Amino acid sequence: MKCKINKNASKVLKDMLSSQAGQGKMIRVIITQNHGNHGHYDVTLDTATEHDEIVKTDKDIDVLLDTREPLLDGVWIQYFYVQPEGFFITNPSTGFNEK
Repeated sequence: MKCKINKNASKVLKDMLSSQAGQGKMIRVIITQNHGNHGHYDVTLDTATEHDEIVKTDKDIDVLLDTREPLLDGVWIQYFYVQPEGFFITNPSTGFNEK
């Protein structure tokens, strides 16, 4: 499985991991809505389970992806500091998807 993270998202995710709530946790990408051929995504803090793959990224952040969810393979986590500020998560291999 693959996951890319942009520079802005890397900073925000590292802040999440260094917070009190992030102690001992990892970043997980989840699907909040599955429409069959595309999904809507979000990030959360979590611990690994038996169905997870820990994906190493070029931003030194390990991301948990559930191997049972094919829509997670290839996600791209971006963060924009424009209104509304927040994450924008897509999977280019499945079409245009966002949080």
